[in-house]
Amino acid sequence: MRRLRSGARRAQAIPGRLLIDARHFVEAARERGFHWYAGVPCSYLTPFINYVLQDESLHYVSMANEGDAVALIAGVALAADAAAPHRRGVAMMQNSGLGNAVSPLTSLTWTFRLPQLLIVTWRGQPGVADEPQHALMGPITPALFDTMEIPWELFPTEPGAIGPALDRATAHMDRTGRPYALLMQKGSVADFALAPGTALRTRAAAGAAPVLQPLRRAPEHRPSRQDALRQVIAHTAAGTTAVLASTGFCGRELCDLDDRPNQLYMVGSMGCVAPLALGLALARPDLRVVAVDGDGAALMRLGAFATVGAYGPANLLHLLLDNGVHDSTGGQATVSPRVSFAHIAAACGYASSLETDDVGYVAEWLEAVPDNGPSFARLLTRRGTPHDLPRPSLTPIEVKNRLMRHFGRGAGLH
Repeated sequence: MRRLRSGARRAQAIPGRLLIDARHFVEAARERGFHWYAGVPCSYLTPFINYVLQDESLHYVSMANEGDAVALIAGVALAADAAAPHRRGVAMMQNSGLGNAVSPLTSLTWTFRLPQLLIVTWRGQPGVADEPQHALMGPITPALFDTMEIPWELFPTEPGAIGPALDRATAHMDRTGRPYALLMQKGSVADFALAPGTALRTRAAAGAAPVLQPLRRAPEHRPSRQDALRQVIAHTAAGTTAVLASTGFCGRELCDLDDRPNQLYMVGSMGCVAPLALGLALARPDLRVVAVDGDGAALMRLGAFATVGAYGPANLLHLLLDNGVHDSTGGQATVSPRVSFAHIAAACGYASSLETDDVGYVAEWLEAVPDNGPSFARLLTRRGTPHDLPRPSLTPIEVKNRLMRHFGRGAGLH
């Protein structure tokens, strides 16, 4: 795969010189189908964030973690349909945050072929004075892109260079289904002030108090993960509901029970099922989206609860199956018995949150019709998984394409 480092020399930024306005880039990107932005701020990115926030037809989601931003934009890519076959998004971050994004970039977007544009700021660029924490990441950033097989070039610093750069990015994204990066140097974009009164477009409603059902079962008598997944299958209509299952045994057991075309089985990208589902639910309000999570994965990216609580729509349901262990790696204990996930979800703004060890309550929860935000449920389950559990017979790309074909009539397949 050819890296565009040579092409990057077309647009050399001069430190301290402001070369383009945010509108030059954002409007050119809009013409090419980019309407979704998610990220963690860097001072270099402030003009973009301010510009997008002030345009009601564009969407900016403030993420707790750079990897969550990658996962959310992957969900937007998963949402492509015949009405928007090139539904595109941008994940923005400082290069120091690439470390947080490596897992979804290498095991979600690459593995499932979910394309996105990355705008990564180049802090610690050799020859440019910067803070000591960027002294190592700055010089190795280009090599990190190369190692992850992400083609990159320097962010354009002249208005006439923006369109060609975006055309190279979209051509790669459409051809391969994988990310493309623009590496932004200091002084590339002029300031753009945030209008007074402009704020993040989050949900207005606060979270309701959690419903904590009495726990009546000893751990060894709790429902199994398969008991819970049978309820998910029974209460999610394949024609209108997408089910995204977390990595590990969760997805494998769901596939083994009933391999339906509305289901996606994550591999790797641990902890990313909630932001992936959030991206899909936001971009496809016509679908009901159920994220099936695990306790180890949820603990890895607890910041996602805050993002879902702030931005999550009513068509998003987040189900946590908690057996207190990392089942797929040998049953090592997690700290989940000490954590009240329902209280966390309520505090983060979920419209409803439930905690129970009765699978019947989960069945009722799946049938409920919330109207003011995302729903959360934690089901305490027992440890263990069936012997000789098979892996899905389809590849991750085939599973993804099947789901997109099922809901989108073939748009955006790779």
